[in-house]
Amino acid sequence: MANKVVYAVYDDPEVLKGAARTLVSAGVKVRDVFSPFPVHGLDPIIGVKRTRLAITSFMYGITGTALSMLGFWYFMIYDWPMNIGGKPSFTLYQNLPAFIPVAFEFTVFCAAHGMAITYLIRNKTLPGMPARNPDPRSTDDKFIMEVRTEDNHLGAEAIVGLLRGTPALEINERER
Repeated sequence: MANKVVYAVYDDPEVLKGAARTLVSAGVKVRDVFSPFPVHGLDPIIGVKRTRLAITSFMYGITGTALSMLGFWYFMIYDWPMNIGGKPSFTLYQNLPAFIPVAFEFTVFCAAHGMAITYLIRNKTLPGMPARNPDPRSTDDKFIMEVRTEDNHLGAEAIVGLLRGTPALEINERER
């Protein structure tokens, strides 16, 4: 039995969610959904796990804080100590209040950029990476649900039969 991929095209997000509920209640695993905007409430229906992007953002932020503090120590204390406004330049903790705004900004900078790059790498959407979009209409006004036979106990015919019971605009079947 060849592995097949079935795509169902919908024109309304609520209809898409209803079709996903129908398939999941029949024991069919929905692999992915392509949509022009986030469909709220769809993730728990198709079983998408919560993202760990916030954890990586925190780690990038901590790295930014540590790098900023290391930079402050090196530039202002060790390498080129300067007397600016009568502030002592012997230790980092004596100068810390002056460095807090810059440390905060560098923390936010590292967290935001690290999170954005991680998101793009994880979704394989960096420039030069091959796109995985089955139908270009999903970037405009259509919602496409992807179901693979390798993920399910049902064959392609049974999956297509279940999808025909939903108000899909079209159902496409492809070899994988």
